[in-house]
Amino acid sequence: MKITPLDIQQAGFKIKLRGYDRQEVDSFLDLVTEDYEAMIRENNALREKAADYENQLVELRKREATLSGTLMKAQDLVEEMKHNAQKDAALIVKEAELKAEEMTHAAREEMAAIKRDILDLQKQRMLFLEKIRSLIKIFQRTVELEEREEEKGVRKDKMDDERDDTIRLLKPKT
Repeated sequence: MKITPLDIQQAGFKIKLRGYDRQEVDSFLDLVTEDYEAMIRENNALREKAADYENQLVELRKREATLSGTLMKAQDLVEEMKHNAQKDAALIVKEAELKAEEMTHAAREEMAAIKRDILDLQKQRMLFLEKIRSLIKIFQRTVELEEREEEKGVRKDKMDDERDDTIRLLKPKT
């Protein structure tokens, strides 16, 4: 059975001969009533505080769950970004390797072309030297012929004709 302050205040006792002093009992009941009311108010205030603390606890647990979820998502995002960065780095390295391979191939092709050009120039040089040797031989023969003709005392006209023939021989054909 729950006693309220009103129950205490309205409590009545039988009067007996030689019983307690009525005024003393009433004033004691008034004191008990006030203390009991104060205890009830304090108890209600504590219950309200406990309910507030419960609500705060529930709210904090929700926040904790949200923060935990956010942290997990952030970790997942970091892992994904790390994975993507690694893929990008691998792709960049692969592209650089392909570009280097292309550059090496192009350099080798250019080197082969330069070697071919050098061989062609060497052939042209040899042909040029052969032509010069041939010309020198022709000039030597011409000089020898002129020397012989001078020794034989042949006419100048004849020499002119031979020179003209030699010059014709020396002239490149077109």
